[in-house]
Amino acid sequence: MPTNQNTRWKVKKLIVAAMLALALPVAHALDDPQVAEFVSEMNSEHGFDTEWLNGLFADAEAKQKILDAISRPAERTKPWHEYREIFITPKRISAGVAFWREHEKLLDRVERQTGVPARMIVAILGVETYYGRITGGYRVIDALSTLAFLYPPRAKFFRSELEQFLLLTRESAVDPLAATGSYAGAMGAPQFIPSSFRAYAVDANDDGRIDLWTDWEDVTASVANYFREHGWKAGEPIAVTATVEGFDGEPGKNTLKLTDTVKSLQQRGFSFTTSLGDTARTMPIVLEGSTGPEHWVGFNNFYVITRYNRSAMYALAVFQLGEAVAAKFHTEASVAP
Repeated sequence: MPTNQNTRWKVKKLIVAAMLALALPVAHALDDPQVAEFVSEMNSEHGFDTEWLNGLFADAEAKQKILDAISRPAERTKPWHEYREIFITPKRISAGVAFWREHEKLLDRVERQTGVPARMIVAILGVETYYGRITGGYRVIDALSTLAFLYPPRAKFFRSELEQFLLLTRESAVDPLAATGSYAGAMGAPQFIPSSFRAYAVDANDDGRIDLWTDWEDVTASVANYFREHGWKAGEPIAVTATVEGFDGEPGKNTLKLTDTVKSLQQRGFSFTTSLGDTARTMPIVLEGSTGPEHWVGFNNFYVITRYNRSAMYALAVFQLGEAVAAKFHTEASVAP
């Protein structure tokens, strides 16, 4: 029977899932030629001791829960109106205000130094880890080893991240068996994957180490540095709602590329308000709202947020949480005795 592209993809996913299920009856499941090859590469390319690496992987454990979690991230399984409800809640907004009050001087200083607004730093931490409360309970070595060697769809990416993690542990004196994070190996309050940790995390207080788990100076400065290094433009808008005539974009099918300008989108039937000039770069965003498609226009700073997580829903949730926390924070400050 002929199959369309979606059906073929579903069949492929089922085959991969079945292969993974068969691969994990053994507790460690990492005594594999791929592991031996990786150990050899780490020895020849970076000088890691082979015996030490073999011992490390003997202690690492494959986890079916990790494979289950990566197969159903919320960004892919929920429509926007349901995804939004996870993050834009009164409790998370109030917790963001409390976090901002507690670290107000620090956030003000980081904003002055980097141009990244305090509300955006707070929002990233609110979406990622509920302001540092939920940083993930998986050992990073387990998460990355499982995905590098037992998850074919993204094995190349996670094998690279495993390499970066081992380099990070050597450089920063981090115990590779003690570091914990998400099912995808993201670490600390800002949930940096190892390559981002090595590239963008900063020692903000010059104490000789970078701590993204408990040191809020390092955490906030690292989030801001990530944004700055990806092109954040201080004082510019992030996104605005739009009404649209004649646009046939499908909800959820967003390119996350700044392929348009203010003028070109307006010529395509988008009606929106912005202080930016006609040549400012933009992207159209269409998401599935509770009553129909929601249309947005994302600017450069929206694109920067998508570099943190390649999802329009994620970026919009960060933007809206930041705006809501800032509104409540400043309202309460204005009426304080």
